[in-house]
Amino acid sequence: MQGPLALSRGIDRLNEFIGKSVSWLILLAILVSAANAVIRKIFDISSNAWLELQWYLFGAAFMLAAAYTLKQNEHIRIDIVYGLFSRRVQHWIDLLGHLLFLMPFVTLMAIYFVPYVSLSFRSGEMSNNSGGLIIWPAKAILLVGFFLLALQGISEIIKKIAIMRGDMDDPNPFISAHEQAELEAKALADEVRS
Repeated sequence: MQGPLALSRGIDRLNEFIGKSVSWLILLAILVSAANAVIRKIFDISSNAWLELQWYLFGAAFMLAAAYTLKQNEHIRIDIVYGLFSRRVQHWIDLLGHLLFLMPFVTLMAIYFVPYVSLSFRSGEMSNNSGGLIIWPAKAILLVGFFLLALQGISEIIKKIAIMRGDMDDPNPFISAHEQAELEAKALADEVRS
């Protein structure tokens, strides 16, 4: 199990680096948006390229950080039923969810995006908006995002199997919302007492 766990750690490091790096794209998108608004209001000049650039930046941050979000176990889920089961059953739910839902979806998306991006690149596809940007970089970001998500899915599957076999500790132990509230209340009470 050491070989697959080493692969998992490598994937985790890659997605953590990318996820933390692209978070700065949100700030850049905000700055582009603010500059565009100021220029439009003061000088009555506008450009579709600036609007599309902020969409590209936000889309890049969203897609390229999706794998990091999965690594951090921060994707939205409904804990109402999940929290009722033992941790072992939760691990099985996660493993089967990754195998039956996540991996087929991201694999299909990555496969279908290859010709989609390739055609867009070869044709030099441009935005339909006047003065807009080229389209293929945005489509390529989608492809890369799904590829990174597929890699992280492999990493999560490896980790779930290792956890269930007892080869590693659970890096994300489940705490229900009720238990989290109790822990926060206890911490607050301890802080007030001291």
